[in-house]
Amino acid sequence: MRGATALFQRELGAYFATPVAYVFIMIFLFLSGVFTFYLGSFLERGQADLRPFFVFHPWLYLVMMPAIAMRLWAEERKAGTVELLLTLPIGLADIIVGKFLAAWVFTAIALALTFPIWLTVAYLGQPDHGVILASYIGSLLMAGGYLAICSCISATTKNQIVAFIVGVLVCFLFTVAGFPIVLDAFAGWAPDLVLQVISSFSFITRFNAIIEGVIDARDVIFFVTLIVFWLFANAIVVDLKKAG
Repeated sequence: MRGATALFQRELGAYFATPVAYVFIMIFLFLSGVFTFYLGSFLERGQADLRPFFVFHPWLYLVMMPAIAMRLWAEERKAGTVELLLTLPIGLADIIVGKFLAAWVFTAIALALTFPIWLTVAYLGQPDHGVILASYIGSLLMAGGYLAICSCISATTKNQIVAFIVGVLVCFLFTVAGFPIVLDAFAGWAPDLVLQVISSFSFITRFNAIIEGVIDARDVIFFVTLIVFWLFANAIVVDLKKAG
């Protein structure tokens, strides 16, 4: 994993080498505040919890994570540096993991900077800090799922705009998989088992359980498995592109 570590450090440093990273973090924090205090009516609710903060995370990540991941491979292909990258004396798995971890840690930094909201609710009341911590961990796992999906999609094209749009569309399907808008399309002909399977892929359904305080290992396993699957698919796509 030495190669993955070196690539991770390079990629993470590249984020902060330009003003784009700081602009992204400011937008992330601004939107988090708007969703929490205005749309979520945080102060008006009069409850000492962070549900208004976390409940909008799937929708926030639906746009922000594709924006982060669209450059992971598409930029390399457009610049023609992907061939050079693949000739480095490190394995393909190390390259994919290093790139993904850099994007994930960058997201974790942006998420960690929302700590004033946690301090605010702790000052105003007596929240369940265990639930809040679990919600932060669940949010980060969900962000990892979005990033893994979009990283794989980025590997299929050299156009970052295309990678972003397709990434948003695919992530949207995973976000609303348990909603009637999706299930109704299958309800007329698919058996209940198929509907249950489709519903089980809903990011919102699984994340909402976590922020309600229901910590189920199956939800954690779901996000971890999803990340591993899409990173494996990422490796297949890169390998096929290299062979082509």
